[in-house]
Amino acid sequence: MKSLSRLGTRPASLPLAADDVLEFHAARLLLLMRICGTAGRMDGLTKMAKLDFFTRYPDFFEAARAAVEPESQSGSVDSSEAVEASMVRHHYGPWDKRYYQVLAHLEARRLITVSKFKNSYQIALTTEGAEMAKALAKRPSFATLVERQKAVKKSFGGKSGTALKNLIYKLFDEEVGKRTLGQVIMK
Repeated sequence: MKSLSRLGTRPASLPLAADDVLEFHAARLLLLMRICGTAGRMDGLTKMAKLDFFTRYPDFFEAARAAVEPESQSGSVDSSEAVEASMVRHHYGPWDKRYYQVLAHLEARRLITVSKFKNSYQIALTTEGAEMAKALAKRPSFATLVERQKAVKKSFGGKSGTALKNLIYKLFDEEVGKRTLGQVIMK
């Protein structure tokens, strides 16, 4: 994964996937904290990863929402898009090995703060991070992501990371729970 600033020497004829760009992941996480967090704060890496999982895998989100909220309007989130950035099976469910790099990138740019609270980490937007997330949310290119995150927040924003992890293992044991550690989670 490279920063856009380091791709200047890359030949223009080579395809570039969003998954390869650090800033793409950083923008998605800034939006996740703003939209799915509590007052621009995410309580725990597990919760962040599970909400991000539902954002990145709309088909799994729709299935989980239907299981938890049978009366909800299923299909209101566009799930026709391919998963742009896959996740892997980790000890606590879906995970992205790039999280630490992306969070360090955001913290170094003073867009977030990361602090230890009891046995977990709180990730919070700084004033600059909140302004950046607000600006990103207004861009048409992020409209689908923003709508999906709003739906994820409505359905699962009030749950703890552990509750979300348990829900994912219960509903998606075959697709997530039975995968070997490090194996990519397929759509």
